[in-house]
Amino acid sequence: MILFPFYVLLGGLAGLLAGLFGLGGGIILVPALLLFFSWQAFPADLIPIMAVATSLATIIPTAISSVQAHHRLGSLDWEAVKGLVPAIVMGAILGAWLADKMPGNWLKIIFAGYLILVSMQMGWRWRPNPGVKRPNLPVLFGSGGVIGTLAAMLGIGGGTLTVPLLVKFSYPMRTAVAVSSACGLPIALAGTAGYGWLGSDQSGLPPGSMGYVYLPAFFGIILASIMTAPLGAKLSHQLPADTLKRAFSVLLLLIGLKILYGSLAN
Repeated sequence: MILFPFYVLLGGLAGLLAGLFGLGGGIILVPALLLFFSWQAFPADLIPIMAVATSLATIIPTAISSVQAHHRLGSLDWEAVKGLVPAIVMGAILGAWLADKMPGNWLKIIFAGYLILVSMQMGWRWRPNPGVKRPNLPVLFGSGGVIGTLAAMLGIGGGTLTVPLLVKFSYPMRTAVAVSSACGLPIALAGTAGYGWLGSDQSGLPPGSMGYVYLPAFFGIILASIMTAPLGAKLSHQLPADTLKRAFSVLLLLIGLKILYGSLAN
């Protein structure tokens, strides 16, 4: 059973929420893919890594358009990007390798913890206090490695990790968001390549897989998300975004707790 129409609907929802709340689609995509892949009776031990890998792959087209937009607006600090990207690429490859080696339940527990932390950040509207000085190259390099590793393991673009870090280092919020968008592309490219290669000799993968990336889900999601993300951004200026964000944070918390409970119960 291929759920292509459901993947299109999922992509539309993920794009809408990403535009509305300024969050990466992985927060919605990974939990939904865990459910959809289970419905399709994929091997249980492969479902978590396939969900993460497929989510990460969908970031590539949206990251490209986002980088172009921020570059045209002149908000990109390319020095910060250059300091972060080399370690981000290495970290993303390491993250894919770690995800391939760890039990699927561990991956689900890590993602559940991430969802819970993001929900708390959204619900409490936490923002980092700006720091006092810009980081030097070794600090940026080390930070990039951690961000790349975690983002690839979680199937996200890393914005929830990169933006607070850069704001803490006294970058303006607009610049931090732009740099985070630019860093999302190498995370997605390196991580997707890693998952594609690591899963290339994996037995039991369903037809339509490129390594751990499930292509029907990938194409269905990007088909809709690139159209609904601009709509979500437009709605963010017309709807009570703060109220919606608090409600969404509760939903994320419940999803995170459900994934955590299911993982620990197995």
